[in-house]
Amino acid sequence: MNRTLVMFALAALMASGSAFAQQPQPAPAQPAATQTPKEGSVNDRRADQQQRIGNGVQSGQLTAGETKNLESREANLNREVRDDRSVDGGKLTAQERKQVNHQQNNLSRSIYNDKHNAAVAHYGNNEVGQRRENQQDRIANGIKNGSMTAGEAARTENREQGINEQVRADRAANGGKLTGQEKRQVNKEQNSASRQIYRQKHSGK
Repeated sequence: MNRTLVMFALAALMASGSAFAQQPQPAPAQPAATQTPKEGSVNDRRADQQQRIGNGVQSGQLTAGETKNLESREANLNREVRDDRSVDGGKLTAQERKQVNHQQNNLSRSIYNDKHNAAVAHYGNNEVGQRRENQQDRIANGIKNGSMTAGEAARTENREQGINEQVRADRAANGGKLTGQEKRQVNKEQNSASRQIYRQKHSGK
């Protein structure tokens, strides 16, 4: 091949390479869009709320009164879900699910706020206080393991709140102490509350 032909071939090759380089290149593959995680199911969220409440009771971050209010709201929400499902063949409509999620969000914020406010459970190093703490630990375990329903926990904590208020009133009237008669009365009420906790934790609900 003579020199002219070689030069011509090289020029043609360079021209084709330049044209190829100028061809629009396909855009680099984009990473797949991150899928928005699905919201937890109604039952999963309910179980999570109960764990948080139970932990708050056990740590003393939630008082009996706060727990009573939270569990009353939880019981009402559970009742609403049951009623909706009974009407819709065991399922929730999209609108009902959205409404329940909204209510669960509100309850979740209330749990957080109650666990982080200034109100905490104080028991004291005395027999009455130790029994109160023991009762709360039993309630907390019942809430967390599901052996107590929200409604049962609300009723039990309502009773505990009443005992606590009585103890505070009696102590305020007696210079911070309880008389022998008051201690016997409180002990009797705590015995009754203890039996209620046992019955509810073994009711099979």
